Amino acid sequence: MSDTTTRGVRIQVKSSYLADRSSTRDSQYLFSYHIRISNVGSETVQLVSREWIITSADGEVERVKGPGVVGEQPVLAPGAAFEYTSYCPLKTTVGSMQGSYQMVTADGEKFDAAIAPFTLAAPHALH
Repeated sequence: MSDTTTRGVRIQVKSSYLADRSSTRDSQYLFSYHIRISNVGSETVQLVSREWIITSADGEVERVKGPGVVGEQPVLAPGAAFEYTSYCPLKTTVGSMQGSYQMVTADGEKFDAAIAPFTLAAPHALH
């Protein structure tokens, strides 16, 4: 579990291995990750874009940037939260993800809310 707070934006992540959608024969491993973004601060913020850094066990690094999350750019008033689940395919049984959400306050100030690193691992892949 990953849990970090930047300027009142708390980001919690829990990942899972999807065995029924993975293929060891083809070296295709699928992971889901569930994210909860909570506004524990005192100002309204909007998530406008994301950046992910995905690293596989063999050291391959992929950067993914884009607007919003799951097609949305949620606005979070103080005390509000937004949750979603997404997926990450890997060619290895172990990897990690980290990144940031680009946020903007009601008065137009931009900042990056950090997403602490979290592990993607098939059962028994880590000893």
